[in-house]
Amino acid sequence: MTAHPMDTFVDDKMARRNALLLAFAQALGGASASIVIATGPLVGYMMLDEDKALATLPVSTMVLGTAFGTIPAGMIMRRFGRRAGFTGASLLGAASGVLASFAVFQDLFWLFALACCLGGFAGAFVQQYRFAAADTASDAFKPKAISWVLAGGVLAGVVGPQTVIWTKDLFVPILFAGTYLAQAVLALIAFCLLMFIKIPRPPRISHAQAGGRPLREIMAQRRFIVAAACGICSYALMSLVMTATPLAMIGCGLSETDAALGIQWHVLAMFGPSFFTGNLIARFGKERIVSIGLALLAGCSAVALMGVELAHFWTALVLLGLGWNFGFIGATAMLTDAYRPEERNMVQAVNDFLVFGFVATASFSSGALLNTFGWATINMLVFPFVVLSLGLLAWLVLAERKAGTIS
Repeated sequence: MTAHPMDTFVDDKMARRNALLLAFAQALGGASASIVIATGPLVGYMMLDEDKALATLPVSTMVLGTAFGTIPAGMIMRRFGRRAGFTGASLLGAASGVLASFAVFQDLFWLFALACCLGGFAGAFVQQYRFAAADTASDAFKPKAISWVLAGGVLAGVVGPQTVIWTKDLFVPILFAGTYLAQAVLALIAFCLLMFIKIPRPPRISHAQAGGRPLREIMAQRRFIVAAACGICSYALMSLVMTATPLAMIGCGLSETDAALGIQWHVLAMFGPSFFTGNLIARFGKERIVSIGLALLAGCSAVALMGVELAHFWTALVLLGLGWNFGFIGATAMLTDAYRPEERNMVQAVNDFLVFGFVATASFSSGALLNTFGWATINMLVFPFVVLSLGLLAWLVLAERKAGTIS
């Protein structure tokens, strides 16, 4: 049997090297995102006059930028390779940080939101790090490679919020202007790291040689549908609750530092388990880990509904991060079963477009829901979507068990 052209790219030694570099780059890219999450709603709240419903718009535009960037990211990297796409995006991330700082200095809300959108577009490439780590990995190493990269978010969980704390008063009385200049510096450091990754570009081969299937056929698979749905649910619910949390904490009399540290614990919980999530997936299966993640998301909302003390917020944020980790990494690993190597770029891009489209909607809705209905309503909305996703997982497991194809 003739080997597929992509088979020559399987090299776990190279995959380990790339995964380590991408993990450190993830720490910096993830830090940039956590900076916007921790400060964007607060900056928006300070910039807006009486109507505060749009306070979370900067976070929403960041997520929307990520959604809009997913398809171009896949096309650019398919044409020019992973390294070119990643390094170019890091430079765009640096530019967005400078623009955001200027907007804060000038008190220009819409320019600040635009800068966050550009940062989100660059973040679409950051979201591809986990897939890039798997590009040269064997089937056995892929879940670990993905986990290694997302484990870089542990550093992001410290670097991002601590950057906020150290730089928020740098240009007093203008809060957070220095924070976004620091964000630009983080992006430039990531650029330097990404220059050293080595991922061979797929050879140009015809559709007949590649054996690539139509996108519609790939997306019609049960496994793609459920993987995408669980990824959407895990990320969108996390975004819905997380985006509203800093404003809810301030509204309950807690400080900006309390909110930043809460986001720090949240991001640590998001990425900390990644050191062993891959091993858990290998031992217990992708579907079981995803279901645990969904249950943890429900647990987050249950805790949040119990009270509004600092301990309630921080505990809920930790559970929210853990739920995202198991749910999203498990769903990402499930997705890799739904496509062939030559189909990876476009399928990954379409998946991320779907995920971040819903995440943007959740993030944008978060501020309005908090402002109109309150913190309790946001948390109550989590439960029906968790139940729906668990139902889809059960449907997939039963169907594949019946067909004898369950992974």
